[in-house]
Amino acid sequence: MFSTFRQILFTPDIPARALRIPSTQALRALDSFARHGSVWRAADELNLTRSAVSHQLRLLERDLGFDLLERHGKGVILTARGRHYANDVRKALTVLGDAALQYGNKGIGGSLSVSCTPGFASLWLCTHIAEFQEMYPDVSLRILTPRRLDDVSNADIDIFIAFGDGNWPNKAVELLCEVEFTPLCSPALLNKIGGLNEPADVLHAPLLHLDNFDDWTRWLALTNVENSDAECGIIFSDMNLVYSAATAGQGIAMGDELTCRTAMISGHLVRPFDRAIKSPRAYFLVMEHAKVDHAVSRAFADWLKSGLAQTAPPPRPAYA
Repeated sequence: MFSTFRQILFTPDIPARALRIPSTQALRALDSFARHGSVWRAADELNLTRSAVSHQLRLLERDLGFDLLERHGKGVILTARGRHYANDVRKALTVLGDAALQYGNKGIGGSLSVSCTPGFASLWLCTHIAEFQEMYPDVSLRILTPRRLDDVSNADIDIFIAFGDGNWPNKAVELLCEVEFTPLCSPALLNKIGGLNEPADVLHAPLLHLDNFDDWTRWLALTNVENSDAECGIIFSDMNLVYSAATAGQGIAMGDELTCRTAMISGHLVRPFDRAIKSPRAYFLVMEHAKVDHAVSRAFADWLKSGLAQTAPPPRPAYA
């Protein structure tokens, strides 16, 4: 494992003996900046000031001998070399994190209640949860779904995976992942309507909605579909119902590549267009402040974030 870590962190064209491993805090600052795309969000995640994160990135550039960041408008972005290095750093930190979980989980036990939105629970959490149970066999796990995606009011819950705007006063809130929505449909429907060659073609099939018409309205506006009425089709109260209808060829859903990854890889759902809308809401980890430092809660939170970091977008279809 250590050899893997050395291989990832050391640049291949410089002898390993000539380098020292950069500070872990600096590497975490780079990883967080690469994932969030901004210094302030990285600072928020790491519980540091913005200046502290910027300082860590400058020190890392000095140690490495090449630029990680470049100016872009009023902000900064990763250079091409910086992006490649950040990807390798994430792999190295995952190796270390997995080792800590594997060898450091002894003695962690007890019960843990998790509230998770229905779509995230069925389409991601339930397809990975055995990994957590294998790591922590002494944890008694209970998972339930709330009636509202942003509901964090149940006093019996230890951890909430909620979908909202991040505004939950008097709670410990941590961003898990942001979401982009784009049309998804079954290959059978695609063949039935003769393909989706341009955005306006989505109106040749029923539009499938979750709760309201907002996402389709925004996407049609983004793609400049004129004289379109998004307020048609079928409204569902649960994301699972939307995707069940979509995979059965009943219409076109507005979905995301995180929760629909398995269906897209298997070919049950396809993405006809590149254009996507960023959701004003995101997935957050929400806890009572008193429960943040509980060993079992922290173990679950760390496992969840590590798993999401490794969930890469599925390959795009050839016609996208």
